[in-house]
Amino acid sequence: MLYRLFAIALCLLLASCQKPEIPQGTIAKVERAISGQTIEVISTANKIALLEQIRLIGIDAPDLKQQPWGEAAKQRLEQLTGGKQVLLESDIEEKDQFDRKLAYLWQDKNLLNELLVKEGYALASVRSPNTKYQQRLINAQEWARLMGKGLWNPERALRQTPAEFRQQNRK
Repeated sequence: MLYRLFAIALCLLLASCQKPEIPQGTIAKVERAISGQTIEVISTANKIALLEQIRLIGIDAPDLKQQPWGEAAKQRLEQLTGGKQVLLESDIEEKDQFDRKLAYLWQDKNLLNELLVKEGYALASVRSPNTKYQQRLINAQEWARLMGKGLWNPERALRQTPAEFRQQNRK
């Protein structure tokens, strides 16, 4: 128990030492959550309404077939973003291998990628070169793990990472 309190205090200290980020990006309205890590937005770039898929940077949410975690992650992302406006902030890479736009999602000064990890709906999965918020995501995962949140709940823990699950269940 003392170790947990020390680790939590350390995470809070590290988070408070970081300078606050002022995100830059584009505003878009979220149409729906496709999964726990992908949304569809209506972007009005160049004054043309465009439906785009956005993959959240730095997280790996359980596959929808990984129940109950996959559906829970999708529902939480929908709850946070559905029908609302978000700020899409890019990093080094703009698109992933499936041609989805990559972004950090901001809403009311909250980094939603980080929130999903902190609440235990997704794992931190920072991949170079998109590492802008790497430490924040790692700290959020450590918090969720220590607190037993979501997929870290010892009574219902996720036994296979989303990447392992996808690898094993390829058709």
